[in-house]
Amino acid sequence: MSDKMDAWNEGLKVVEAVYGPGSSEMMKGQENSPFVNEIVTNQFGKTWADSALSIRDKRMMVLGATATMGRPDLVEIQMTGALINGEFTDEQLDQIPLFMLFYVGAGNTTSLFRGIEAARAKVKKPAA
Repeated sequence: MSDKMDAWNEGLKVVEAVYGPGSSEMMKGQENSPFVNEIVTNQFGKTWADSALSIRDKRMMVLGATATMGRPDLVEIQMTGALINGEFTDEQLDQIPLFMLFYVGAGNTTSLFRGIEAARAKVKKPAA
Protein backbone atom coordinates (compact mmCIF):
# COMPACT_ATOMS: atom_id res chain seq x y z
CA MET A 1 0.00 0.00 0.00
CA SER A 2 1.31 3.45 -0.84
CA ASP A 3 2.18 6.07 1.75
CA LYS A 4 -0.69 8.16 0.38
CA MET A 5 -3.22 5.38 0.99
CA ASP A 6 -1.71 4.67 4.43
CA ALA A 7 -2.22 8.33 5.38
CA TRP A 8 -5.78 8.21 4.00
CA ASN A 9 -6.65 5.05 5.97
CA GLU A 10 -5.11 6.39 9.18
CA GLY A 11 -7.10 9.60 8.78
CA LEU A 12 -10.32 7.60 8.33
CA LYS A 13 -9.61 5.77 11.60
CA VAL A 14 -9.41 9.11 13.38
CA VAL A 15 -12.66 10.29 11.74
CA GLU A 16 -14.28 7.17 13.24
CA ALA A 17 -12.74 7.90 16.66
CA VAL A 18 -14.01 11.50 16.60
CA TYR A 19 -17.50 11.05 15.16
CA GLY A 20 -18.32 7.39 15.82
CA PRO A 21 -18.63 4.14 13.90
CA GLY A 22 -19.63 4.51 10.25
CA SER A 23 -18.86 8.23 10.12
CA SER A 24 -16.06 7.84 7.61
CA GLU A 25 -18.47 6.37 5.05
CA MET A 26 -19.15 9.86 3.67
CA MET A 27 -15.50 10.03 2.57
CA LYS A 28 -15.55 6.80 0.52
CA GLY A 29 -14.77 7.27 -3.14
CA GLN A 30 -13.35 10.74 -2.57
CA GLU A 31 -9.70 9.77 -2.14
CA ASN A 32 -8.75 11.71 -5.27
CA SER A 33 -10.45 14.94 -4.24
CA PRO A 34 -7.68 17.34 -3.10
CA PHE A 35 -10.08 19.01 -0.65
CA VAL A 36 -11.36 15.81 0.99
CA ASN A 37 -7.87 14.28 0.94
CA GLU A 38 -6.50 17.28 2.85
CA ILE A 39 -9.24 16.99 5.46
CA VAL A 40 -8.76 13.24 5.97
CA THR A 41 -4.96 12.99 5.81
CA ASN A 42 -3.97 16.28 7.45
CA GLN A 43 -6.82 17.58 9.62
CA PHE A 44 -7.76 14.16 10.97
CA GLY A 45 -4.67 12.04 10.29
CA LYS A 46 -2.33 14.59 11.85
CA THR A 47 -4.12 17.37 13.78
CA TRP A 48 -6.96 15.42 15.39
CA ALA A 49 -4.64 12.42 15.83
CA ASP A 50 -2.00 14.39 17.74
CA SER A 51 -2.14 13.31 21.39
CA ALA A 52 -1.03 16.64 22.90
CA LEU A 53 -4.75 17.45 23.32
CA SER A 54 -7.54 14.91 23.81
CA ILE A 55 -10.35 14.53 21.31
CA ARG A 56 -12.62 16.12 23.92
CA ASP A 57 -10.25 19.10 24.29
CA LYS A 58 -10.20 19.62 20.53
CA ARG A 59 -13.97 19.19 20.35
CA MET A 60 -14.46 21.91 22.97
CA MET A 61 -12.43 24.33 20.85
CA VAL A 62 -14.41 23.40 17.73
CA LEU A 63 -17.67 23.89 19.64
CA GLY A 64 -16.56 27.33 20.79
CA ALA A 65 -15.63 28.34 17.26
CA THR A 66 -18.80 26.82 15.82
CA ALA A 67 -20.95 28.61 18.39
CA THR A 68 -19.70 31.94 17.02
CA MET A 69 -21.10 30.97 13.60
CA GLY A 70 -24.61 30.21 14.87
CA ARG A 71 -24.65 26.83 13.10
CA PRO A 72 -26.74 24.27 15.02
CA ASP A 73 -26.13 21.71 12.25
CA LEU A 74 -22.37 21.79 12.87
CA VAL A 75 -22.86 21.74 16.64
CA GLU A 76 -25.06 18.67 16.22
CA ILE A 77 -22.33 16.84 14.30
CA GLN A 78 -19.75 17.56 17.01
CA MET A 79 -22.09 16.76 19.88
CA THR A 80 -23.31 13.53 18.31
CA GLY A 81 -19.70 12.34 18.18
CA ALA A 82 -19.17 13.52 21.75
CA LEU A 83 -22.24 11.66 22.99
CA ILE A 84 -21.32 8.49 21.13
CA ASN A 85 -17.90 8.69 22.80
CA GLY A 86 -19.39 9.44 26.26
CA GLU A 87 -17.47 12.71 26.55
CA PHE A 88 -20.14 14.72 28.42
CA THR A 89 -22.60 14.11 31.22
CA ASP A 90 -26.12 15.54 31.02
CA GLU A 91 -25.13 18.14 33.62
CA GLN A 92 -22.15 19.23 31.50
CA LEU A 93 -24.35 19.47 28.39
CA ASP A 94 -26.72 21.74 30.29
CA GLN A 95 -23.83 23.98 31.36
CA ILE A 96 -22.30 24.49 27.89
CA PRO A 97 -24.96 26.94 26.59
CA LEU A 98 -25.15 28.73 29.94
CA PHE A 99 -21.39 29.29 29.90
CA MET A 100 -21.28 30.37 26.25
CA LEU A 101 -24.22 32.79 26.52
CA PHE A 102 -22.00 35.68 27.59
CA TYR A 103 -19.25 34.92 25.08
CA VAL A 104 -21.18 34.41 21.83
CA GLY A 105 -24.52 36.14 22.52
CA ALA A 106 -28.08 34.93 22.86
CA GLY A 107 -28.70 34.24 19.16
CA ASN A 108 -25.60 32.13 18.66
CA THR A 109 -26.13 30.39 21.98
CA THR A 110 -29.67 29.48 20.93
CA SER A 111 -28.14 27.77 17.89
CA LEU A 112 -25.63 26.03 20.16
CA PHE A 113 -28.47 24.87 22.42
CA ARG A 114 -30.48 23.59 19.44
CA GLY A 115 -27.50 21.64 18.13
CA ILE A 116 -26.89 20.06 21.53
CA GLU A 117 -30.55 19.11 21.91
CA ALA A 118 -30.67 17.64 18.39
CA ALA A 119 -27.63 15.49 19.20
CA ARG A 120 -29.20 14.42 22.49
CA ALA A 121 -32.35 13.33 20.63
CA LYS A 122 -30.29 11.47 18.04
CA VAL A 123 -28.16 9.59 20.59
CA LYS A 124 -30.87 9.11 23.21
CA LYS A 125 -29.88 6.65 25.91
CA PRO A 126 -32.28 3.77 26.49
CA ALA A 127 -34.24 4.03 29.74
CA ALA A 128 -32.67 2.02 32.56
